[in-house]
Amino acid sequence: AEAGQSDVSKLDIRVGLITSVERHPDAEKLYVEKVDVGEPEPRTVVSGLVDFVPIEQMSNRRAVLLCNLKPANMRGVLSQAMVLAASDADHKVVELLSPPDGCDVGERITFEGHPGEPLAPNVIAKKKVFEAVAPLLSTNDSCVATYNGVPFMTQHGPCTVATLKGGKIK
Repeated sequence: AEAGQSDVSKLDIRVGLITSVERHPDAEKLYVEKVDVGEPEPRTVVSGLVDFVPIEQMSNRRAVLLCNLKPANMRGVLSQAMVLAASDADHKVVELLSPPDGCDVGERITFEGHPGEPLAPNVIAKKKVFEAVAPLLSTNDSCVATYNGVPFMTQHGPCTVATLKGGKIK
């Protein structure tokens, strides 16, 4: 990593396409998704979104994924990334982050003023990079996803949520 590289630039956050969604066979609150993040094979992702996002709103949609977490076993299914969503303070409303139309699957999300290449998943885990960044992730009054006020940017504009202002992202 570059000296002085900010934590957010160490994360590999990408545009993904959720190609299939199923209920987790052994956990009623979890979905198991197949997500294309621009790699030869889709990634399996487990998300605790059953109570918040109807299955038909999960399938065949673009999303924003954190891709350099260590794979985690979630009730017997290995999750290889994390779908990013914003929630209100009471965690009653949860909305997926959406990239703008026109983005390529696999495009990396950037943050102006925060250059740098992503680190390996084991380094991200060891240094607790996501844990350091997470408190600074939120949606603004325009429903734009931000890191410390800087938008999650793609070549086609910022990533957004549908309606949630001031939501925490994780």
